[in-house]
Amino acid sequence: MPEDDQPLFSAVDALLEQVPQTPLPEPAERRRLREAAGLSQEQVAAALRTRREAVGNWEAGRSEPRPPKRAAYARLLEGLANRYPAGSPPEPAAPATTPAPPSPPILAAAAPKPADLKPAEPSPVHVPAPAAKAPPAPRRPMGRQAAPKEQPAPDPRFANGPLAVLDGDGSAYCLGGLILDCPAKDIPSLVDWTLSEAKLGAPRLHRNGKDADPLVVLTAAAAERLGLPAVLEDRRGLRLPEDHKVVRQIAKAKWQLTRRGFGPWARVYRPAAGGQRQCVQFAVLPWGAFDTRAWGGIDQLPPPELAHLLGDYATRVITPRGSTAVSGLELMTALRPPTKAVKDEATGGWVSGPNPGALTEPLDPAPPEAPDEHPVVSALYPRGHQRTPDQVLDEEAYDWIRDPELLTDEECAKQYAVGVDVNMAFAAAANRLTVGLGPAEHLRAPVFDPKTPGSWLVDLSHIDIDPRLPNPFTPHGGRPEGPAWYATPTVAYAAELGHQVRPAEAYIRQDRGSYLDAWYARLRDAYLATMERLGVTAGVPEQEFLAAMERHKAVDPGQAAVLSAIKATVKGGIGKLRERPQGARYRPGDRWPALERPTWRPDIRAAVISTARVNMHRKMLKLADGAGLFPIAVLSDCAVYLSDGPTPLDFLPRTPEGKPLPGGFRLGVSPGMVKHEGTQPLVWAAQLLDEGHNPARHIKGTDAALDGE
Repeated sequence: MPEDDQPLFSAVDALLEQVPQTPLPEPAERRRLREAAGLSQEQVAAALRTRREAVGNWEAGRSEPRPPKRAAYARLLEGLANRYPAGSPPEPAAPATTPAPPSPPILAAAAPKPADLKPAEPSPVHVPAPAAKAPPAPRRPMGRQAAPKEQPAPDPRFANGPLAVLDGDGSAYCLGGLILDCPAKDIPSLVDWTLSEAKLGAPRLHRNGKDADPLVVLTAAAAERLGLPAVLEDRRGLRLPEDHKVVRQIAKAKWQLTRRGFGPWARVYRPAAGGQRQCVQFAVLPWGAFDTRAWGGIDQLPPPELAHLLGDYATRVITPRGSTAVSGLELMTALRPPTKAVKDEATGGWVSGPNPGALTEPLDPAPPEAPDEHPVVSALYPRGHQRTPDQVLDEEAYDWIRDPELLTDEECAKQYAVGVDVNMAFAAAANRLTVGLGPAEHLRAPVFDPKTPGSWLVDLSHIDIDPRLPNPFTPHGGRPEGPAWYATPTVAYAAELGHQVRPAEAYIRQDRGSYLDAWYARLRDAYLATMERLGVTAGVPEQEFLAAMERHKAVDPGQAAVLSAIKATVKGGIGKLRERPQGARYRPGDRWPALERPTWRPDIRAAVISTARVNMHRKMLKLADGAGLFPIAVLSDCAVYLSDGPTPLDFLPRTPEGKPLPGGFRLGVSPGMVKHEGTQPLVWAAQLLDEGHNPARHIKGTDAALDGE
């Protein structure tokens, strides 16, 4: 062949490699041929200049080789098929000069079929501390200790799980150790690949809901490969400028971005066609998509481990859709969709209608329930007006300390200050809580009904509470100074204590329901499943529980990060019910985007926090009446008591039968029970009280607020 013709023939060969070829043998036959020849996956991978995991995926049917590797792989299989036709015995494997590393069981050649991979049960393994990137260690075979909630029926549409972590070499790491080859080098092609080939996503959590959009997490290397900057310069808007090349590429490909643009969390979509959603969500790691206050250092983990842990959160809670607060709010909607299909009697067709028991439309709050920035408040009061308790609902968590002068000689003889913290306090408060679903109705001089959700203007200042306990009717724990607005649980507790309540006004909601029950149940199950993975199980003796809690974060740092995210999902989701305006462009009195959500409901937030505070006081009152024990400080769901010993077992009272005092604090892992929060010397606590600081905030040796508590 003349030398001048060589480039022409090379170009033709390259072109032929791109033309569709004869189908490869079935995945099981590929594996049979390799094993018949006594070849390892490592040997095949080395010959084809690819990764062993890619060969495993080809043999499992999870992915197909791409040109030019496809032609070479086909040639190998054809040659093996000629030598080892079906039915021939396999050759004994020749001893290798250097033993190959063992294959992780979840990536072995005998891998499950794609339908068996979703969702894969997380393996109980140690997650390495965030350090230099290294190949993931082989995982043990999947266990069977996880909660049943993590094993729904496989959906072939989402065979590869809810999400993938994309690295710079095109490897997309999925749940269960699966690795996909992603050829995309820009965002539009990545969206196309995700929707057409990746088989990512998650089935709906409610029959009237929507399937979860696939999530692609971008590492720093992947972001660079796709043309994204290493640092997001717009720290206020948190988005790429409209003229950035990536934004232009998205628009040119006829894709759209949501109003928040392309930031740490971005959605790229096209309007649904034929009832089929076309949307991919992105989380950009180098831009801080995962807040360290909720997730710890999870974004520093190698991609396989990151995919493993995010997959755990996705299967137990929900596919992350932004911050944990956003995910908490989205979980409410996913479990209680606002609409459902209803039959139109006039046409006989199916149309969208409201879903009973859900929040179906945006509602304006009653004036006392609205934050200061709301247009409802602006219409009633001049700008800068400071509303008084009889003008605004102020249901917040406790931040109270006891007057040091009220410490008794017996208490001052104690050696320790011991804190106990209620597990998942806001979630427990949401359980079986009746909340309003529809608009508020204004009443004058109503008769109080503890079963009717709403806000009540009532004077509770005449009720005497032992000053060694916080007052249950105010966040600061002091006596109310006169009439004030309260949520139903607070007024109901006043009636429970035996006092008459005569509201002057009320905003009540006759349309009511237990909207948060399913939300609580899913988060409870996620919390308990994760605690079990950390070695903390329900029903163990109290001493064993305390010992397990002492070491649980060290058992598996990765699962500890998932636990932190679950707890942040609870608190953040409740907080999002009254999201305040954000951004420099906002002007007081203007509406802001959150107001257009059915889930913008400050009255529901107030009811949950009111219930949590009342639950806390009820337990403290039981200890006071039953054992003469009074806290010295309370912060939200943490109470600090003085004790002769350093653990809760040294001061929590018991019955003559040796059981915990009924109605008081009980040690245990379940939501509503308590754990040991921390211990400090009495002198330390007394000094903080004298200085006006709250010992409950620092009982662990750190600032609870900074720790996300």
